[in-house]
Amino acid sequence: MSGAVIRLAWCVLTWGCIGLGTAGLALPLLPTTPFLLLAAWSAPKGSPRLAAWLHDHPRFGPSLAAWHAHRAVPRRAKALAPLLLAASWILLWTSDMPPIGLALAALLFLAVAGYVLTRPSAPASPEAPPPRAWARR
Repeated sequence: MSGAVIRLAWCVLTWGCIGLGTAGLALPLLPTTPFLLLAAWSAPKGSPRLAAWLHDHPRFGPSLAAWHAHRAVPRRAKALAPLLLAASWILLWTSDMPPIGLALAALLFLAVAGYVLTRPSAPASPEAPPPRAWARR
């Protein structure tokens, strides 16, 4: 495959993840953070300009900078994650999901909540380097 096709594939993956992450802001069963982290990982491989845009984005950039510098999750996300996971589980429960599915979803959601809650909180004033300094790594 040519370099242009490979870069295009990375860009498609990045935009797809940005789209899914954005949709996750409104849809309770669709997570936002993993898609944005995947987009942040794939963007530099396809387009440094797209990576810079993502890391400079007013909504996504600070969270990505905190994750990169400290592996930290913003306090707001740490507060919302368990609530949204619980709401998602209740939605599954009310939709007559089979008990095995409810049990598996509960285990998955507990694992995700445990992971998010055990990450450090993002500092109030990030000490991370400016996003463009590390977006090209």
